[in-house]
Amino acid sequence: MINVERKYPIGNQVFEDIRKRGGVYIDKTQYIYKMASTMGCFYFLSRPRRFGKSLLVSTLEKYFEGRKDLFEGLAIEKLEKDWESYPVLRFDLSRIKGVRVEQVENSMALLFDAYAEKYDFEKTNSLGGTFNNLIKAAYKKTGKKVVVLVDEYDAVLLEYIHDEEALPTVRRIVKDFYSALKPNSDILRFVFLTGITKFSQLSIFSAFNNISNISMDVEYAGICGVTKEEMLDQMKVDIEMLGKALNLSFDETVQALIDNYDGYHFTIPSPDVFNPFGLMNAFEKKQLNNYWFETATPTFVIELLRKYNAKPTDIKDIRVSLNGFNVPFESAEDYIPILYQSGYLTIKDYDARRKLYTLEIPNTEVRLGLMENLFKNYLEKKVPRQKIDVPLAEIRIGFEDGLIDEVMRQTQTIIQTIPYTNVTNYEGHYQQILYLIYTIAGALVDVEKRTHTGRIDLTINTKKAIYIMELKMDQGAQSAIDQIEENKYAEQFKNDARPVYKIGVNFSTQEKNITDWIICQ
Repeated sequence: MINVERKYPIGNQVFEDIRKRGGVYIDKTQYIYKMASTMGCFYFLSRPRRFGKSLLVSTLEKYFEGRKDLFEGLAIEKLEKDWESYPVLRFDLSRIKGVRVEQVENSMALLFDAYAEKYDFEKTNSLGGTFNNLIKAAYKKTGKKVVVLVDEYDAVLLEYIHDEEALPTVRRIVKDFYSALKPNSDILRFVFLTGITKFSQLSIFSAFNNISNISMDVEYAGICGVTKEEMLDQMKVDIEMLGKALNLSFDETVQALIDNYDGYHFTIPSPDVFNPFGLMNAFEKKQLNNYWFETATPTFVIELLRKYNAKPTDIKDIRVSLNGFNVPFESAEDYIPILYQSGYLTIKDYDARRKLYTLEIPNTEVRLGLMENLFKNYLEKKVPRQKIDVPLAEIRIGFEDGLIDEVMRQTQTIIQTIPYTNVTNYEGHYQQILYLIYTIAGALVDVEKRTHTGRIDLTINTKKAIYIMELKMDQGAQSAIDQIEENKYAEQFKNDARPVYKIGVNFSTQEKNITDWIICQ
């Protein structure tokens, strides 16, 4: 196989630049044509950060500018017959991040400066008034209806989502900005807003009777990200080069990419959608790492889970109605809507009879990143990283090689770094700890798995074996083994080809650690 030079646009969301410089571009133009050619005018799309929303907005910008030359060879070239040019007003509200609340209004006003020379409009003392004048000036000068594209429309609000004092002020400012859209609907050709969530109190969505929220529309399920079909069709050479670097077959490489970056579904039915940021980085660097999570904001997530007293084991197999996760941030009554809209949870199944969705962490990258950051909550603040990383590596190898005594010894080592408090002296606390440790080590861990006779404390799945683990406090490991045998937990897995091991574990309230364990088959 010959290596091919490929240019991956990591961090580059400018459509024109990617096309002119020969960057890898996953063709999404069929979706653009579908939106632009329907009778609809106002669209909203919600997707997690770094999922290609900005590139989609940039592509829309060049399409409505009539830049046919940039779309050569893409799907829309055969679909679009009339390449008409419109005045396009594009705003990126993520540029307002990091400013003090008293600077928000002035910072947003600066967004209009990019069009001052081109359209010569009058500025007013309000964002809505200035925006209104800009739209009218663009229409008057060109004689064409105006296109408005807003990227990360909710970025400013999300900066202050937990600041109850500042949020009403920021909401008023942002609401004023968008107030210019409804009065000018007759001279607007197309309006497209992207973001993470839908803020109901801005009145944007109630102002337009015909606004189309395509976030959960089946026909737009693959509009952002990379579908499995797109990857296999348009990125075959990238898969081959990554496989060569990792010494994996083509099928093994595809499976590794699925495990790490796939798993997103934004409606049902939906194609499998890969996180494009993780996928492009893996191809560029020829390694499988947690690229997306490393650029996310785990502090925000940790604070959110702490606020709602969520345990690590709560973040899996969540059954919920549509109103339980598809609601605005400011209306959320728990952590589920925010985790879903931020990309930490995704749709895995839908029960049509009950009208209930099952939400789950999408893939290994997100699971490991999230659990590693949750685990930091349990550790001493100044624990050197190697005191955790080395035992975790040994636990991972121990599971791979079936060396469970070594797994338990290394588990003891990690637990020694966890400070004792008056709320850690119970079995459930250590159940959470072991769940985090073994998940971070790469195993698939179930907690409280139901059987016809009871619930298994921990079920640990590896490629080579299944481990049933029962925990006891000051009762001895044999007591745990006796419970496994009496309740016949192993029968749950009798049709699985992998060997099943039973592990009884005893914690001591005096030593604050595991004191003994028994392993049998």
